[in-house]
This record gives sequence, C-alpha cells and structure tokens, in this order.
Amino acid sequence: MSAPRFSVIIPLYNKEAEIERTLRSVLAQTLAPLEIVIVDDGSTDRSVERVEAINSPLVKLHRQANAGSAVARNRAIELAEGEYIAMIDADDEWTPDYLAEIARLIELYPDCGGWCSGFDIVSEDGTFAGDTPQYEGVVEDYFAEAMKRYVCITSATTIARRVFDEVGGFPVGMRMGQDTYMWIKLARSYRVATTPKRLCRYNRAAQNRTPSIYRGDDGTASFRDFYTAGREPMLDEYAARIGLSRAIIISAKGGTEEARDTERFFSYTKLNRRILRKLQVINRLPVAWRWNALRAYNWLAWKIARKGL
Repeated sequence: MSAPRFSVIIPLYNKEAEIERTLRSVLAQTLAPLEIVIVDDGSTDRSVERVEAINSPLVKLHRQANAGSAVARNRAIELAEGEYIAMIDADDEWTPDYLAEIARLIELYPDCGGWCSGFDIVSEDGTFAGDTPQYEGVVEDYFAEAMKRYVCITSATTIARRVFDEVGGFPVGMRMGQDTYMWIKLARSYRVATTPKRLCRYNRAAQNRTPSIYRGDDGTASFRDFYTAGREPMLDEYAARIGLSRAIIISAKGGTEEARDTERFFSYTKLNRRILRKLQVINRLPVAWRWNALRAYNWLAWKIARKGL
C-alpha cells in the first residue's frame, strides 16, 4: 500500500508567537505531507510574515478577510489536494511521527472516516496527558466514549476527504464548539479509529483561545440539531453535555437569555445532571459575579482532580 496523501490544513489568526513552532513541527514529520495549506483569516499581527519566513515549497499560504475560523478551515479543505485532511491549529504541535502513525492507522482501519491520537495538554500549570481512550482500534460507541473522555480534538484528528464531501464542513458562525459539532457529524456517518500514543501538544495557554466577552453565534448551527427524541439516547446525552457546557461559558460572559433557553431545552438529560445544576447556579448569579465564580469553581475542581480526591 502506498503512503496516504496528506494535506495539512492550518487556519491562522494572530498567532505570531506560535505559528513558526507549529509549522516547523509539521515540516519535521518523518512522513512528509503532500502540502501544508494555510488560510490566514485577516491577521493583524505578524503571523503572515512568520509563515513567509519559513520559505518551504510545501507551504501554500492563502489570505482572506476576517470571517472566522470555520470559514478559514473550510476554505483550506476546499483548496487541499490530498485524500486525507490532517488538521492542526496554529498554536499546537505534532511529534515527528504523527503523520506516520496516522498512516499506520489508516492502513489498519481503512473503512473508518477519522483517525485520532492521544495528546498532551500544555497549560500555565504545566504539561499533562489528555484523557483519551487507552486502547488502539475502532471506537465502538463514539458517543458513549466521548461522554467519558476526549476522542477527537482538532490538532490530533485526520479525516478522509470523502467525509467532508458527504457531511459538509465546519459550522460557519458557531463561536464555540464548532470542532465538536464536526466530530458529531463524522461519528454519525463513519467509524473512528484511535491510538493512545500522545502525538500532539495542545497549547491551552495560547492567546485568543477563548474571547473574554460574550458574542452570540452568527450562524444557524446548534447542538439541538442532533436531538433525536430518544431514538439515539447516547447521542441525545452527548449533545446535552456539550450544549450545557457551552451555555455555562455563554452565561458567564453575559449571555443570560441564550443560556437559560439552553438550560430549558436540555433539561431532559439524565447523565449530565451535575452540569445542568452548575448552569442553573451560574444563570442565577448577578452577571458581574459569574466569570470569577466559574473560574473559582473550575480551579477547585482541577485541584481536586489532580490530587485524586
């Protein structure tokens, strides 16, 4: 079997401090990609200069007016020529064997539509292993697995082009969770294979990961789109988990009406009652208190989890 033809795609927006390191990790792959397609989404810093300084024939840089990461990612997919789309964000990194390991997974599980790896999380508190499946092979029940741990994250996921041709791209206008929305579309139509090898460094400490003020979605996509009224109970629960978790952030940033509407819609959940209660509490606090209250809660939960209490 010949090696898979990988197109690496990178949406870029104001990552002058990180993009060179990201790009060099792609260029250092033991299995070279066909191309590296970068779509700059109207950066206002020196991100484009950093890319141009690399001066590699593999790099194909395209520029557009600022339209959001989903538009940039979808355009990169359209421009890509490879049969497999390997995604990485402009502030993350791969180990040198990432593409080689994904190629091995593709050879073992060619009927899947997506292939994922484990990853490390880099935060201000240090580097630690992401909670991912600790086995290699096909994920038998994607939504049951994703209820417990990460399966796909953008920078550790490769998707066959045929998947995008069938189910479409990333949801334009969705400000939070657009990657998870895409994974749900993937998992409803195709199986996903995974390896526990940690082949990616996810940079949680990077700038502009999460905006500090509330801005509503511009598009029509919603996690309510996946509600099946009990026909696929685990999908219903997973959609509720993501929808409620997203609403907590929205509420903390001042989006009270949207968050309360989400609270009502996903109140059917049986497996996410703790998240629902957390949202209910946040929604009823004064807006000025919410962000700090959420940060304090998350910090305490993190410390307890790290100590194994």
